[in-house]
Amino acid sequence: MKDIVNLLRYGWRLRRVWMFTASARTSARFARTIIGGFWLGISNLFSIAVLAIVYGTVFRVSDFRSYVVYLGLGLVIWNSMAAAITSAPSLLEQNAVHIKNSNLNPIFYALEEWAFQLQTFFQSFLLVVACLGFFQPSLLLHALTSMWLPLLNLLVFLFWAPLIVCLLGTRFRDLYQLIPIALQLIFLLSPILYKKESLGALAWAADFNPMYRVLSPLRHSLLQGQVPWGQVVVMALLNVVGVVFGCWLLNKERRNLPFLV
Repeated sequence: MKDIVNLLRYGWRLRRVWMFTASARTSARFARTIIGGFWLGISNLFSIAVLAIVYGTVFRVSDFRSYVVYLGLGLVIWNSMAAAITSAPSLLEQNAVHIKNSNLNPIFYALEEWAFQLQTFFQSFLLVVACLGFFQPSLLLHALTSMWLPLLNLLVFLFWAPLIVCLLGTRFRDLYQLIPIALQLIFLLSPILYKKESLGALAWAADFNPMYRVLSPLRHSLLQGQVPWGQVVVMALLNVVGVVFGCWLLNKERRNLPFLV
């Protein structure tokens, strides 16, 4: 446990460095564009509009305004989690030169990627919530009063889940092919485009879906203005276990990483 605490302290001491490099990546990503990071939110808004029209018609929803907000929140949260996990298997391989030629602890690259994904998430999430507020004005009030603990769970999940995936990806290259397939199947089984009740006998699948367990409390708190404390506490405990396991695995694999990437 001491090694894990020391690893987290090491990452915290370098926070200004990995936050700066992540911000530089974000700036380079939108170099020579007029509206910059707003493109992330706009692309999500286009996806939400198209999917809401299509699936709202297919499912014959009675309250289209509520359905747009429900779908929109679920989609923008899901996209952030999926993007972070999809990019994870190749994370250490992309930094192979630095891992082989410097003594910098690999936790730095995980934290830099985490900061980059958080910046991407907030650039999209804030614009989407602001626009969905036109359909449900109470959404903005709920965002100020009720979403903070579920949001914190999401942010922590975005650190440890990609960390574990990237470490496993150095040993098992099959993850490069498996992750996109698994995410697509999980998305289809997650009540994002539809209500959980629509799953019928398969509703249990959502309860054992860790990505949905992160998404659902945040969406619920934004829609209802109430924090589902049971789900939030369970997810917080899972986050603690995930962070500890991810850091333990990193310490265990550190010596082998130069030979694996």
